[in-house]
Amino acid sequence: MATTNETGHAKNVANFESLTGFCNGYGPIYNPSNPAIRMEGLATVLTNGKECLETLKAATVVYNNATNQRELAFEPLKKLSTRIINSLAACGASQQTIDDADTNHAKLQGRRMAQKKVVAPSKEGAAEEQPLSNSVSQQSYDGQVENFAKLVATVSSEPLYTPNEVELQAPSLVAVLANLRTCNSEVVTAIAALSNARINRDKILYATNSGLHDVALATKAYVLSLFGKSSPEYGQVGGIRFSVGKQ
Repeated sequence: MATTNETGHAKNVANFESLTGFCNGYGPIYNPSNPAIRMEGLATVLTNGKECLETLKAATVVYNNATNQRELAFEPLKKLSTRIINSLAACGASQQTIDDADTNHAKLQGRRMAQKKVVAPSKEGAAEEQPLSNSVSQQSYDGQVENFAKLVATVSSEPLYTPNEVELQAPSLVAVLANLRTCNSEVVTAIAALSNARINRDKILYATNSGLHDVALATKAYVLSLFGKSSPEYGQVGGIRFSVGKQ
């Protein structure tokens, strides 16, 4: 669904098209000295305005699809991690290997690891142990990929980890990891394209003097000077509004 701001950008372009249509209807009498507000200039601004909005719309669709696909890919990760850690514990692996795997498993689950002790001075100056909690595990997509990769590496290097369940076997887990990385990378790419499309839109619509907004105001000013404030011609364009939609 379009936001209020996005709707405002589209409204500016639609209003500019109406303004251009009225100016074209004035015929040869509409003859400004400023090239930017001549009919050729208005046509170029209108074309560029429409194209930048279409480009942004397409980039938004790609971004939404990429984020949706990433959410679907990452959604089963916590349950899969739990199955992996239980399968590792059942295969006879050493406790050290299980502990190593559980560190990354815990981060994927979003829970804190066991508290660590640090030495801090007491009021009397003697040293005593005080608990210090670890920071909350990384739950960003990048963090999840990193921690799942470490978990996969741990079980892949364990000779006793040979589950019969295909989805828990090392090759399957490597394939899952590759898909997670691909989905995450596609979102990163989509974010960059979407950001660039927004920058381009703001330049085309709101650049000082050359942007659609300023060209529209200059056009209205010329019509005012040409026909006068009380003229029916200015009555056509005077009420057409253009907002500054750049954020």
